[in-house]
Amino acid sequence: MKSLLFSRFLLLLPWVLIVIIVLDIDSSRAPLPALAPRGGGGGGGGSGGARPAAARAPAPRRPEAALPTIYAITPTYSRPVQKAELTRLANTFRQVARLHWILVEDAAARSELVSRFVEGAGLPCTHLHVPTPRRYKRPGLPRATEQRNAGLAWLRQRHQHLPPPQPGVLFFADDDNTYSLELFQEMRTTRKVSVWPVGLVGGRRYERPVVENGKVVGWYTGWRADRPFAIDMAGFAVSLQVILSHPKAVFKRRGSQPGMQESDFLKQITTVEELEPKANNCTKVLVWHTRTEKVNLANEPKYHLDTVSIEV
Repeated sequence: MKSLLFSRFLLLLPWVLIVIIVLDIDSSRAPLPALAPRGGGGGGGGSGGARPAAARAPAPRRPEAALPTIYAITPTYSRPVQKAELTRLANTFRQVARLHWILVEDAAARSELVSRFVEGAGLPCTHLHVPTPRRYKRPGLPRATEQRNAGLAWLRQRHQHLPPPQPGVLFFADDDNTYSLELFQEMRTTRKVSVWPVGLVGGRRYERPVVENGKVVGWYTGWRADRPFAIDMAGFAVSLQVILSHPKAVFKRRGSQPGMQESDFLKQITTVEELEPKANNCTKVLVWHTRTEKVNLANEPKYHLDTVSIEV
């Protein structure tokens, strides 16, 4: 008899414990607070209360549209490494906010290769073309003069009917250079003409403007330090307002000596005293005149032998 009662007690014991636990949990549960209506009743009364810190909107960022546009003029010409050079440059430009690429071919017509490249580049780009006259293609003469002037003409024509202010910065981005993204942050604040060092140029590891007390006072260069602006084409940027206010400022052919194009152009728009040093007072190299090695095509057949045609 006792064993029967004991067995029944063991059967009932778990159920009794479960009931006790459920009652204990229910009695200790606190009532939920009333939910505030969505849209929060605006305005005056304090009954709505402040939002929790986690629900506050993030601090507003400077809109991209407020940034000055950077215009990059790039002369280019047909050669085996052209597409490779342009691809590297486009990969950099795609990471720069509000950049407009002005790509100017040295050709009588737009080439299919560059046209296809521009179509798939994935960034704002204007594709121009102008041939260099044959008499100016001799060794020792300045190169890309007509192409840079074509870019300047397009830029002025584009903006002549737009109301001021037109914030923007222009620089000349040759397709054989390598650019740090930091350089674009530096040049975007250009007020008139800004300058910085260039690496691997002039037979030296770098060339740069010499700066004292925030002003350019000379030039560290390996070639003709007596130039008015002893600087590489990749070493300066110009405010769009300066370009528009000097409509006759162009790169000259007549009377221009090799290596003097930068000086001849900058003399038309500024003075050395007005230059704005960037890149930590011209002590950081943010652009390199790398120049792709000349390719070896000694084994390339004279006539096309492959069964497919591949663009390189």
